[in-house]
Amino acid sequence: MSNYTNPLSMIAASPLSQAKPAKPSTWFEAMAQAWGEALDKQANSIQQQSDAISGGNDTPSAITELTAQSLKMGFLSTSSHTSVSTIGEALKTMAQKQ
Repeated sequence: MSNYTNPLSMIAASPLSQAKPAKPSTWFEAMAQAWGEALDKQANSIQQQSDAISGGNDTPSAITELTAQSLKMGFLSTSSHTSVSTIGEALKTMAQKQ
């Protein structure tokens, strides 16, 4: 039995930096955090548009904009789930082959 370590698994688990513990420690965590930030930003955009409509700006164009923002949120949410899940499964497969 050899002590071979797959270099890709070492890269996936390697820390991005040692300076601040508040930051993600791996590129996988950084990717997940970036997706979370993108989703938060989109949710804030939807909230602002919704507040504008609730405040009386209930024109067809404002409602269409809100609908578009909501659809974008759905797209981002699906994309983030797919990318995190797919990469997580790939990392799991790499770890099992060691």
